[in-house]
Amino acid sequence: MKKGEDGEGSLQVHQDPSMNIETGALVIAVYGKGGIGKSTTSSNLSAAFSHLGKRVLQIGCDPKHDSTFTLTKRMVPTVIDILETVDFHSEELQTEDFMFEGYNGVMCIESGGPPAGTGCGGYVTGQTVKLLKEHHLLEDTDVVIFDVLGDVVCGGFAAPLQHAHYCLVVTANDFDSIFAMNRIVAAIRSKAKNYKVRLGGIIANRSEGTDQIDKYNERVGLKTLAHFKTVDAIRRSRLKKCTVFEMEDSDPEIQEVRDEYLKLAKGMIEDATPLEIEPLKDRDIFDLLGFE
Repeated sequence: MKKGEDGEGSLQVHQDPSMNIETGALVIAVYGKGGIGKSTTSSNLSAAFSHLGKRVLQIGCDPKHDSTFTLTKRMVPTVIDILETVDFHSEELQTEDFMFEGYNGVMCIESGGPPAGTGCGGYVTGQTVKLLKEHHLLEDTDVVIFDVLGDVVCGGFAAPLQHAHYCLVVTANDFDSIFAMNRIVAAIRSKAKNYKVRLGGIIANRSEGTDQIDKYNERVGLKTLAHFKTVDAIRRSRLKKCTVFEMEDSDPEIQEVRDEYLKLAKGMIEDATPLEIEPLKDRDIFDLLGFE
């Protein structure tokens, strides 16, 4: 049976097959509802992988270009801005023009994007991967993390799913977050027909409990890989422009969060399991979640 066209029936951004990330690196795409804490999660997860001795590259895929500032302590120049300075002649660029070293050796890239309303930010993700390939930067990398804009899973912003092995979804224990997560799950299922990406699991964030997440997991076959409660130390780390691994060691809250990130990173290396699930219809989620 012939496989259907990826994104059949809609406008999609297709990447050049020669630009696929074909290395031994573990490639992870992090998605979730806007404002749910994807960048905080991605940066601390990158730091955790680095503490396990891995060579890590984090790629921010949001035009806001704020994914990596807790690793680099600044807003680094974006790929799109740097390409513009050389009239998009990428062969004129050096690695240090667009890739910057952050905390504990984590390498950081911000794709950036066009001004609002003027183009597809997802296109820039493809250009970023092209640069990585041209400069042979993926050959010495153990883990690549794509931190992706909001819950946008259409067109170019689904491009990281064409490169990733696993997608992790960050969610809170509420209806809106889980509703958005279900859309992401549907996108991963669609991409998995033609690409290697699979769903790795859920990261529960900013939630004291997980009862609604647990309901959804049980219904569709998902699992929660890590749980981060509403911890003020995490908020303070963002204000200090650093990861939780750089915060005061004597704070037991900080140590608990660090341990959870290290457990998550170790689990992705040693025990990552692809999940095959069926997303729910919108009405089914509406009926599933909530209280009697």
